[in-house]
Amino acid sequence: MDDLPSQPLVIFTPSGKRGRFPVGTPVLTAARQLGVDLDSVCGGRGICSRCQITPQTGTFPKHGVTVGSDALSPWNAVEQRYDDKRGLTPGRRLGCQATVQGDCVIDVPASSQVHRQVVRKRAEVRDITLDPATRLFFVEVAEPDMHNPMGDMERLLQALEEQWGLTNITGDLRVLQMLQPALRQGNWRVTVAIHATVHATAHAGRAGEPGRILQVWPGFYDGSIYGIAFDVGSTTIAGHLCDLQSGEVVASSGVMNPQIRFGEDLMSRVSYSMMNPGGAGEMTLAVRAAINELTANLAQEARLTVEDVVEAVLVGNPVMHHLLLGIDPVELGGAPFALATSDSLALRASEIGLDMHPGARLYTLPCIAGHVGADAAAVALSEQVEAQEALTLVVDVGTNAEILLGNRDKVLACSSPTGPAFEGAQISAGQRAAPGAIERVEIDPVTRVARFRVIGCEHWSDTPEFTEAVGLAGVTGICGSGIIEVIAEMRLTGIIGTDGAIGPGSALGPCVRQDGRTWSYVLHDGSAAGGPVVTVTQNDIRAIQLAKAALYAGARLLMDQMGVDAVDRVVLAGAFGAHISPKHAMVLGMIPDCPLEAVSSAGNAAGTGARIALLNIAQRRAIEQTVRQIEKVETAVEPRFQEHFVAAMAVPHKTAPYPNLATVATLPDTVWQAADSNTPGAGRRRRRARA
Repeated sequence: MDDLPSQPLVIFTPSGKRGRFPVGTPVLTAARQLGVDLDSVCGGRGICSRCQITPQTGTFPKHGVTVGSDALSPWNAVEQRYDDKRGLTPGRRLGCQATVQGDCVIDVPASSQVHRQVVRKRAEVRDITLDPATRLFFVEVAEPDMHNPMGDMERLLQALEEQWGLTNITGDLRVLQMLQPALRQGNWRVTVAIHATVHATAHAGRAGEPGRILQVWPGFYDGSIYGIAFDVGSTTIAGHLCDLQSGEVVASSGVMNPQIRFGEDLMSRVSYSMMNPGGAGEMTLAVRAAINELTANLAQEARLTVEDVVEAVLVGNPVMHHLLLGIDPVELGGAPFALATSDSLALRASEIGLDMHPGARLYTLPCIAGHVGADAAAVALSEQVEAQEALTLVVDVGTNAEILLGNRDKVLACSSPTGPAFEGAQISAGQRAAPGAIERVEIDPVTRVARFRVIGCEHWSDTPEFTEAVGLAGVTGICGSGIIEVIAEMRLTGIIGTDGAIGPGSALGPCVRQDGRTWSYVLHDGSAAGGPVVTVTQNDIRAIQLAKAALYAGARLLMDQMGVDAVDRVVLAGAFGAHISPKHAMVLGMIPDCPLEAVSSAGNAAGTGARIALLNIAQRRAIEQTVRQIEKVETAVEPRFQEHFVAAMAVPHKTAPYPNLATVATLPDTVWQAADSNTPGAGRRRRRARA
């Protein structure tokens, strides 16, 4: 066998798993050996096609490789046969047929994963005053007259003004092409869909902002029209398909953001754009394709077509916002973090290649600052911080956390680079939320043995029902909420101390085991049934400490600017934030001390804000005004951010007392009494314990 360093490096995205393999190794084999979630049921014979992969080419600074077009073996007869019979998506290969020839980066699409991610961005229940931009109007139009040469369009516009008070309305060539057949088929009665950015008392557009006719139906159209609110996140893209006449959410779904293969966090994607000519364009095409896929899925779920979607509202952080619009985000990579525009935008959906009704309109909420985007504006719209009497801290937890602090007197905003650890990345057994992923954890304070729950099963792991439903091999890893809970439980039971170090196993029970020069905690051992061993390593804890310290430091910086040491309320927003236990978040020190009953979840607040803007145009004007009044704090240039960050590395915090937490939980002093003098680091730990 060749020496390992000389063998090609194989890197899988989005998992980030990598390894070196001999030339000629099938990609499917490499995936299985690395534990990559790549499906296959035909034994590698090229029949089932479930192992489809997308090989990448180019320079990947993040991974330290340059991948050529010859990194995999050439297209073979088996792949050609399958393509001829059933068709392969352009650019994809069969993992069982393509073999490794050189360093390669291979994307595993969501459709090829056995344990597909559960995209937890459902539509939250919310009362919304219905006042959409696009409405239906039934009109009776005067028939043509030999003595009056007025055209059909002009007579339609006259009827709209006389019967509905609508003025300043236009229609494009596409409307002209459908108008005459519709009028005659409907016996001079038609229903028109009109998009107007402002509805005055008489539902008229204001000067300079004409209403636009999108569609004309003969007679009375008794159907409905639809819009989609999109929340484009770094990791996932959520969409809520709404009936614009009733406000009802008729379908909600989400897809993984395919840009993750270019980098897990925002700055790595900006770096990809900087380092690769045309890189921004690649990411733009990828995210637009994902949104079109999501639109088609939503329409299919609601038994509609994409042409039934006449309007969309979009929110996202500044990098996502720019890339979707086809704007290179390079200026967001360094101070002064200049946005191409901070204003809201009103476009035709077709301008950015979105597959919807030919006349569909697109609205994007304004951005707040270079690192605080339209998604934060949507959160502000959803949570109405500026209308609150209580001092409210809203934390939209994600790869890049957006934080709002304020009340009716003042609102501050900042972003904090938490990184992807909360999403399961950079964690040894971490994964995204999918069936089989550990999401809830409890550790017995006496035995220090854990029990847990996984996504897709309501039973705890120490029950017979769990064994019957899931079994040892059915546990696949641990997702973000599970990581938060297990580390907090380790702190509550004394397995880790204030500094986050794991104590020696001889003192802390059978689940703490030596791991090189440090220790690890075994949460689940499925090896007896061929399943994974899920452990929490010292490096895992450090990754979470870095993420939570950045989150806390951002919040604390806003508190400094506000001149306060405590907040009245904490709202955890975002798909991930909705599944965090408030108690465990506080034990970990993710958020400032606060009465536990004052900590709540807003779910996908950014998606809710986008839905409010979709269904009520007055709220669009309101958030545009609110954003101008929010004070932006740039963490990158604030000297105290680093000071707060260092103090927040402790669990829960080096200096903050957390009196409210003390009323519901006791954090023990960790004393490693039984540490063996031969154990690596034992003397250092004993000295720390005595100190």
